[in-house]
Amino acid sequence: MQKISVVTAVFNRHGTVAEAIDSVAAQDHRDVEHVIQDGGSTDGTLEVIARVAGPKVRLHSEPDGGIYDGINRGIAHTTGDIIGLMHSDDLFADTRVLSWVAEAMADPDVEGVYGDLDYVAATDTMRVIRRWRAGEYTPAKLRRGWMPPHPTLYLRREVFDRLGLYNTDFRIAADYDAILRYLVKGRIRLTYVPRVLVKMRVGGESNRSLAKIVQKSREDYRAIRANGVGGLGTFALKNLSKIQQFL
Repeated sequence: MQKISVVTAVFNRHGTVAEAIDSVAAQDHRDVEHVIQDGGSTDGTLEVIARVAGPKVRLHSEPDGGIYDGINRGIAHTTGDIIGLMHSDDLFADTRVLSWVAEAMADPDVEGVYGDLDYVAATDTMRVIRRWRAGEYTPAKLRRGWMPPHPTLYLRREVFDRLGLYNTDFRIAADYDAILRYLVKGRIRLTYVPRVLVKMRVGGESNRSLAKIVQKSREDYRAIRANGVGGLGTFALKNLSKIQQFL
């Protein structure tokens, strides 16, 4: 059985981190480790983690340089064959998600797995605001602004070893940059699981203010150009594709 490592980078999320931890603990895949990388929380987050964490949780707490630095530090502490994320505001949509991931990864040629995602209300995770149905990956889709939902993405450890972790020069869009790097430079083979894997609360970091939206737009365009997948047309299509998530 393949060991799956789930990484949670957290900073001052005492109101939601318990649900994220419980969601990982409820998975029916037997060989799971949950690495929590705390950035030095001061709002009671550490006390919540101490109260709810089970034997499969490994906590590290130290100041970091932001969300992607925290994720990188968390990945460095993992020991699993397959690595994915559980953001501190998110939760799995089903107790079988990691079993579905492991089943897809049973094919040794598959280097990554992703699925669908629901954006849910911050105070009611049963209420769906947007539905992200990713569909099958083809290289041509990248020029149309396509990417898999990052919170649903699980990769073999070898992908990170070969192609690197998240570039912390990107403060908001390091996930998009990394995904493009893995798919374009690394040409990794992805498999799509056509199920909702993750529920993500609305109100993420990239949409907190107009300044954040502008910053994310600039970083998205820089990632597109740096990875050679297009230009302004790709950038425009990436944003337009979100409209269908509300339909």
